Amino acid sequence: MIELLQDLIRMKSDDLEGANKALLFCKSWLEERGITPIVYEHDAKFMLVAEIGSGNDCIIWNGHVDVVPGHPGQFIPIIEGDKLFGRGSADMKAGVAAMMQAFYELSLVPQKLRQKVQLHIVTDEETFGDTSKFLVDQGFHGDFVICGEPTHLHIGLQAKGIVQLDVVLKGKSSHGSRPWEGINAIEQAFLFDQEIHKLSFLTASNAFYDYPSLNLAKIHAGERFNVVPDECILSYDIRFVPGQHAIDIIKEINDTASSLFPTSEVIIHSTAPAVTTEENNEYVKKLQQITTSLTKQPTNLFGQHGSADTRFYAEKGAGAIEFGPSGADWHGEKEYVSISSVEQFKQVLVSFILE
Repeated sequence: MIELLQDLIRMKSDDLEGANKALLFCKSWLEERGITPIVYEHDAKFMLVAEIGSGNDCIIWNGHVDVVPGHPGQFIPIIEGDKLFGRGSADMKAGVAAMMQAFYELSLVPQKLRQKVQLHIVTDEETFGDTSKFLVDQGFHGDFVICGEPTHLHIGLQAKGIVQLDVVLKGKSSHGSRPWEGINAIEQAFLFDQEIHKLSFLTASNAFYDYPSLNLAKIHAGERFNVVPDECILSYDIRFVPGQHAIDIIKEINDTASSLFPTSEVIIHSTAPAVTTEENNEYVKKLQQITTSLTKQPTNLFGQHGSADTRFYAEKGAGAIEFGPSGADWHGEKEYVSISSVEQFKQVLVSFILE
């Protein structure tokens, strides 16, 4: 399995061509072990589905082989003690390798499987998530979904929802030497940004989150020194807590913008609901018990601040979590995964199905 992980790391899958190549490698690896996956294509992006077992319930393991960009040296796996360094080692080729190995081991004992197990491998989680969404839209959403993101073998039970939008503020241009004759849209933006931080949606909380997050991600305004800018676009990335709804947040922002600056416009780029898997979910309780037993340490439940492909499955009613091995510095220069935790993760996956 660690050799499989090293092979995956060597694949420079930080663009679509490389990610598709890595997915086809996974297909070949499974086929060599008697498993027949199906590869789907959507917008030139590949995704893989394999299934074993039978029954009314369906457990899905989801993993992605695409990674964020890295320099050539990061695609050379290096082992130092229990650490395996390399781009994507933690996020999340270790999860993929462990899922593939666990899936293979389970395929050898079909008589012991009392439920369907599906393996989903996708190619664009780090960008848009189109491939997981495509699979879900085709009906592959199951009863319980484990996305093998790195979580130190704790269970990411919930995840914040997403609102990404632009606020377009309109001013009036004039000569830069006579700013009193114009209305500076950048100065309007300063005022609006102060007000948005006062809005009530930012005070929400629950058992896993103290508050939502608001990130002013981009500002676009002005073209020349000698012109008062007549337009300023503020781009916000908002992550809201389970229990909130995107439509309410957007309304509050719209109302504030229109009351302060009647000519302003709010443009929505994307929204996604929060993941709200419950603590008393029977699969969660079972996974927590098995993991605690195998690792000999408590398995914590927590809420993720970011989002993963769990959001697409959760929208269809599946219990969806993030759960995977230990590592550090993913998306960073010294990304690594703990080899022993990858082994433990694989053991948990197998036990979760067989027990």
